[in-house]
Amino acid sequence: MRWQLASAATDQADKLVSELGVSPVVARLLVLRGITEPEAADQFLNLSLSDLHDPFQMAGMRAAHERLGRAIAQKEKILIYGDYDVDGTTAVVVLLTVLGSLGASVEVHIPHRLRDGYGMRVPVVERAAAEGYKVLLSVDTGIREHEVIERASELGIDCIVTDHHLPIDSLPPACAILNPRRPDCAYPDKNLSGVGVAFKLAQALMGDRMSESLLQSYLKVVAIGTIADVVPLAGENRVIAKFGLQGLQQPVQPGLGALLDVAGLKGHAPTAGDVAFRIAPRLNAAGRMEDARAVIELLTTADRVKAREIALSLDELNGERQRVENSILGEIEDVLNSQPQLSERYTLVFAGEGWHRGVLGIVAQRVVERSNRPTLIVGVDNGTGQGSGRSIASFHLLEALTASQDIFERFGGHRAAAGFTLPSQRIDELKARFEEYARSVLSPEDLEPRLRVDLEVDLDQIDWPVYEELKKMEPFGLGNPTPVFLARGLRLALAPRIVGKKHLKLRVGKGAKLFDALGWNQAKQANQFGPGDSCDMAFTLDENSYQGITSLQMVIKGLRPGDKESG
Repeated sequence: MRWQLASAATDQADKLVSELGVSPVVARLLVLRGITEPEAADQFLNLSLSDLHDPFQMAGMRAAHERLGRAIAQKEKILIYGDYDVDGTTAVVVLLTVLGSLGASVEVHIPHRLRDGYGMRVPVVERAAAEGYKVLLSVDTGIREHEVIERASELGIDCIVTDHHLPIDSLPPACAILNPRRPDCAYPDKNLSGVGVAFKLAQALMGDRMSESLLQSYLKVVAIGTIADVVPLAGENRVIAKFGLQGLQQPVQPGLGALLDVAGLKGHAPTAGDVAFRIAPRLNAAGRMEDARAVIELLTTADRVKAREIALSLDELNGERQRVENSILGEIEDVLNSQPQLSERYTLVFAGEGWHRGVLGIVAQRVVERSNRPTLIVGVDNGTGQGSGRSIASFHLLEALTASQDIFERFGGHRAAAGFTLPSQRIDELKARFEEYARSVLSPEDLEPRLRVDLEVDLDQIDWPVYEELKKMEPFGLGNPTPVFLARGLRLALAPRIVGKKHLKLRVGKGAKLFDALGWNQAKQANQFGPGDSCDMAFTLDENSYQGITSLQMVIKGLRPGDKESG
């Protein structure tokens, strides 16, 4: 893996140090994130709920507000058309709760991943019309659903679209479309998640009734969906995530409390990483393995016993999801091992009969992490292939699929992730055309795994005050990555240890300053170093509590032999 050390303008960092009093380490990190002016840096480090934008800046908001207000006043039936992932289900929870509190007559339709697939369906709106619904409110979907929305309009249903995916050439004929990515929308933040857009509508509907305490209550759920959807944690998303995570320290709604408990987070202050890797997978398991309606029920129930039962059920489903995922990954690893020529490809496409469609996206992500190649995973059933794809930073996956759109029956997504349906007999054609497109836009260097390193430091620069400053830069995620530091010429004070059978534990330092360093799943490197050896280490910082003592700890991201003469 190539280590890529970033560079920041020293004079801009010095200005932040002198005017804000921040440490040189944090000042340089801010500059690397494009935050060079003291006022912007101060706002970044000291977020406020007032940093949330006025929802009426979003195109279509007044029309949506007016139509829903009329539906509430006239007791017209409203159908929320959701999606089965965490972003979609949390968006449903937000709007279902708000509309219910305003006295609306509202119900929910959540598609079933395996029966219905991705996106909206005409039979659903036809059934809604027969049942007397007058307003259809989509969440996390709808921006490309021209046929469905046209049919709804023919049947006398007014559609309000809330979505964050990229539109195609024209917008569907809805009475209101809320999507900051639509070309004519001047909303300041284009990177909201689906639940983020739903939340802006909730703000508009509540108006002055949205007290600060109520706002923070909603942000707990909005933060989960925002982090789970891997949108950039910058701008308004960072405000949502920061205050939502703070609120999750004291969950009031029984479902949130039960969820945190089964995820092993009870009594802890959850991080964005905790949401991404411990909370979101359990919520996603419902839509992947069974029915996403369980998430809606969990996050809206007031019954603590029922909440506990649902949370435990989701935990079991997540375990089943992991077993299915590992089974498919095992099959793919067998193919990779038996066909070494695949390492020469720019892309990877794998297909299997009966592969569970609920886990294909996760499997694709795992393959990307191991291969650093854009990857498509296809489950085949009765002559139809249902696929999911994940990408690398330098490859726009949706554009790649669009270049072969004649192959697909349906497809959609964005730069990093996509889903599609196609006849199984065209999978080989997809492999060839996907590879051809990738070779036209990627270079061999794009396929080399790289470790981004923010800053080279001396150990003397790392202490508790600096760590506390770093925490003000949280929450970390896409768009605001966890800072990675580089320290050269560290000496191993003790022999490497293996903990938990697969993790590496080191005691390293320079001069008299020593740190513990933990390398997750890096036990194989233990035999490469001995006491007194020199190493260069790329690392993040964390705190470790043991027997009542809390200390700073390095988390190893990269490790290599150091200069024999340094240290």
